[in-house]
Amino acid sequence: MAALAAGWAIVLAGGAWGALFLWFRAPGGPAVAGILAALFCAASLAALAGLANRAPALPAAWAALLAGLVLWFGQLPARGDRDWDVDVSRTMTAALAGDRLEVRDVRVFDWRTETEFTARWEDRTFDLADLRSADLIASYWTGPLIAHTLLSFGFADGRFLTLSFEIRREKGEVYSNLAGFFRQYELVVIAADDRDIVRLRTTARGEDTRIYRIRAEPAEIRPLLLEAVRRANAIAAAPAWYNSLLANCTTELFRIARAVAPVPFDWRIVASGYLPDYVYDLGRLDTRLSFADLTERSRVGARGREVGDGPEFGRLVRDGLPDPNR
Repeated sequence: MAALAAGWAIVLAGGAWGALFLWFRAPGGPAVAGILAALFCAASLAALAGLANRAPALPAAWAALLAGLVLWFGQLPARGDRDWDVDVSRTMTAALAGDRLEVRDVRVFDWRTETEFTARWEDRTFDLADLRSADLIASYWTGPLIAHTLLSFGFADGRFLTLSFEIRREKGEVYSNLAGFFRQYELVVIAADDRDIVRLRTTARGEDTRIYRIRAEPAEIRPLLLEAVRRANAIAAAPAWYNSLLANCTTELFRIARAVAPVPFDWRIVASGYLPDYVYDLGRLDTRLSFADLTERSRVGARGREVGDGPEFGRLVRDGLPDPNR
């Protein structure tokens, strides 16, 4: 009886996965994808009937079909040459010579609305001897569970370099969290000016955006930035798939942090909206305040709309934020 229940569980899980994979990834358009997904559902039902009636040929045939889908899934190549939306059309790369970090393709868009903007990309050079701070940025648009997380680095000259791991949308493509499990989107690493990437969220989108200043000395921040650069260069050289659970904005930050220091895994890495709470528990935020107070004082949405779009945006939007390094 236990073996039968296990078999049913495998067929139900595999049937759901296979049908969704065909729905999202089968070629030929939605109609063909829908037909193929329905046929695989029918095959899964036949496999269940075979288990119940002790007819092993049916579940064996279904298992062969599922194995073919898994093989197809595993061989889907991530690419860097699709017809991308403008804002994700370039992925950052960087080169280091001594303390001189040259970052290529920094996004400095002027966002008037979420869909209206003036596109501009720049190459920028940063002196790592002037590296002063690191910030965790979390932006919420659909409740407390999910947030887009970014990592920002501040320099003595008042400039900030903010890095964001995102889906790389093709033109006309709409994000689906479910599709993100089935190799629908590639990863892109956006390096941006805060006047672009933070103001986009505070002003153009009106998201609940929070900037948490990280407790760290410059000597601790430097390897974090260099590991982020190494990861960005790797993705630029060998395109990688986004995954809604395993390879997203937050898991990539965790991967970077763990390459620098032994950071323990926590469920809040998956529930990205709670990542700041986790970093607080690690003692890397301003623990002189309760987490609730820190969160309230770290909100920058209204401030981002107030300070305008001048070149001092990054500094002004952080003015007065709780800083554990002071």
